[in-house]
Amino acid sequence: MLEKAWVYILASDRGVLYIGVTSNLYRRVLDHRAGIRSGFATKYKCHRLIYYEEFKYMTSAIAREKELKGWRRSKKLALIRTTNEHFRDLADGWGKLLPGFEPQQNS
Repeated sequence: MLEKAWVYILASDRGVLYIGVTSNLYRRVLDHRAGIRSGFATKYKCHRLIYYEEFKYMTSAIAREKELKGWRRSKKLALIRTTNEHFRDLADGWGKLLPGFEPQQNS
C-alpha cells in the first residue's frame, strides 16, 4: 500500500522558515493559514508555501524532514531557489476554495 507524504517549507513575510511533513499538503497549508495548529508556524506567521517534495512513503518524508531541519539556512534557501527562484506562494488561491473541498488528483 502506498501512502503519500510531503515535506514542505513555509515562510513568513519576514523570512522565517518552517519545515514540516504531512500526508495532506492541501489541508495542512490551509490549517496553518487559519492558525488551527498552535506552535512555531503560527507564532511566527509562516503561511506562505514556498517549497515541497512529494514521497511515496511517510517514513521517507520524515527522514527528509529531519535532514532539511539539520541544514544551515543558506543551504535551505539554495534548495528553495532550485524550484521557486522568487519565493512566490505556491499555494496562492488555495484558501479561496470551499471548506472541505479537496481538489481532484489526476490519476
